[in-house]
Amino acid sequence: MLTSFRGRLAVSLAALACGLSSPALAQDDADTDGVTVSANVSLVTDYRFRGVSLSGGDPAIQGGLDVAHDSGFYAGVWASSIDGGPSYGEMEFDIYGGWSGQLSEGVSVDVGLLYYLYPSEELGLDTDYWEPYASIGFNLGPAEATVGAAYAWEQDSLGGDDNLYVYTDLSTGLPGTPLTVTGHLGYTDGVLAPPLLAGDTDDSGLDWSIGASYAAGPLEVGISYIGVEGPSIDGFTDDAIVGTVTASF
Repeated sequence: MLTSFRGRLAVSLAALACGLSSPALAQDDADTDGVTVSANVSLVTDYRFRGVSLSGGDPAIQGGLDVAHDSGFYAGVWASSIDGGPSYGEMEFDIYGGWSGQLSEGVSVDVGLLYYLYPSEELGLDTDYWEPYASIGFNLGPAEATVGAAYAWEQDSLGGDDNLYVYTDLSTGLPGTPLTVTGHLGYTDGVLAPPLLAGDTDDSGLDWSIGASYAAGPLEVGISYIGVEGPSIDGFTDDAIVGTVTASF
C-alpha cells in the first residue's frame, strides 16, 4: 500500500507505530491526466513521532491530502492535534513534496522535502523547520523493507543545531489473512534525540516499535508497541501501546 512520507516517518502510523508518524495515503479519489488525489483521516490513542509523544500521551486526530502524478512527483499536506503548550500550540501542520519511483524490479526510491509548521503557537517563537528525506524500498517476496534518512540542517527553530534520523522498516502480510505485521528501528543523532528531549545530556538515541494492522475496505485498524532510549517520562518518552484507526478516501 502506498503511503505518504509523513506517514512512513512518523512512528505512530499504523504501519510502524510512529509513528506512528503516520497517515496512509488513501485510495484513488480522482485520476485526471495522470493526477491522483487521495485523502485520509485517523484517530490515534497517542501521537508518537519517532517514539516520542507529541500529544501528551493522549489521543490525537490526524488527516492528510495527497496529490500524485504518474511521473512520480507528489505533494501533500498532513495535520495532527498535539499538546505543545504555548511554545508549539495545539496543532502540527506539515507540507511536503518529492518524487518516488522504481529503480529496478523490486527496488523503489523516494526523495523529498518536508516542512513542519506549528501555526497555533502563542509565544511568537520560530518553531517551524525544514527536513529533506530519502528512502529506498525493497520487495522481498511476501515482505517489504525500507531504509531511509531525514536530515534537518542547522536552523534557528532547532536552536541553531541540526538533526539526523536514520531508520529501517519491515512489514509482511500473514498468508490467508488481512493482517500485516510491522517492525521499525530508528536512530536519532542531534537536537531531537529522545534522551535529550527527556532532559538527558545524550544527543543520540534509538526508537523502535512492533505492531500489526488489519485492513477492511477503506478502514485500517492497527496496534503497536513503541519504545525509546533515555529517561522514561510518563506521556512523553515512556514505552506505550498505541492504537490507530484510519479511513481512506
